[in-house]
Amino acid sequence: MEKVPVKYESSDGLILKGDGYGNPANPPLILLHGGGQTRYSWGAAAKEIAEAGWHTINMDLRGHGESEWSAMADYSLDSFVGDLKVIIDSLSRKPVVVGASMGGMTALICEGETKESVMRGLVLVDITPRIEYAGVTRIINFMTRNPEGFGTLEEVADAVASYIPERPCPQNLEGLKRNLRIRPDGRYVWHWDPNFITNIMDSRETWAERLLKAAGNLTLPTLLIRGNKSDVVSKEGVIEFRKVVAQAKYVDINEATHMVVGDQNTVFSHAVIEFIKKLP
Repeated sequence: MEKVPVKYESSDGLILKGDGYGNPANPPLILLHGGGQTRYSWGAAAKEIAEAGWHTINMDLRGHGESEWSAMADYSLDSFVGDLKVIIDSLSRKPVVVGASMGGMTALICEGETKESVMRGLVLVDITPRIEYAGVTRIINFMTRNPEGFGTLEEVADAVASYIPERPCPQNLEGLKRNLRIRPDGRYVWHWDPNFITNIMDSRETWAERLLKAAGNLTLPTLLIRGNKSDVVSKEGVIEFRKVVAQAKYVDINEATHMVVGDQNTVFSHAVIEFIKKLP
């Protein structure tokens, strides 16, 4: 399926870039990746959802991928929420929003702190108000481990393998370039603004209470997808969320870590499609 470049301008003037799949006349669905990732983290899911009859809008978050970096280093949760509202406001009807990790927190706050619902449905991918900080710390350690980047793609692959040992190393390393940029000195670095990680470390302790309150305000159809090997979302976190969001559906994906889509793309896509095709 052909992809079409899309872009939006944030309230503070940043250009946010992404890809659109499917007929724009179809119901809209927005994909928001996790922190430190790019829109390519969704793999084939964007196309598969579009093939199921949706207009899929797959975005790079501010400071990530091809979206612009904030000159003011504004990577607060509110800034991401504001960007999502810009995209939603541009649409002629309410979208489904699928958010992984940081993208899921963004979507949850956007919907849960708005007086009138702005979404048709919400899919949270391995994120709940209760976050296991051991897992979050492991992610941050990975993201900050190589500040001077990598000399070769093989070094990048080794770093990824040390973080996700369960996942086979790709045979073709060229695909890694989608999540990298090349510095003037020729070294590969991750495709996100380093100031983003500083913002996370400064603000993560304040997330839980705000996210739980937003979850309590949800009235729309909601799906929580968890990787059953996740070290970020625990079973206790799932139980707490489902008590607060009584209408939420839940899918636990076998052999998946926090990186649910990368671990089990086909199973993930099927779960999302089954959920959205039943929406009113």
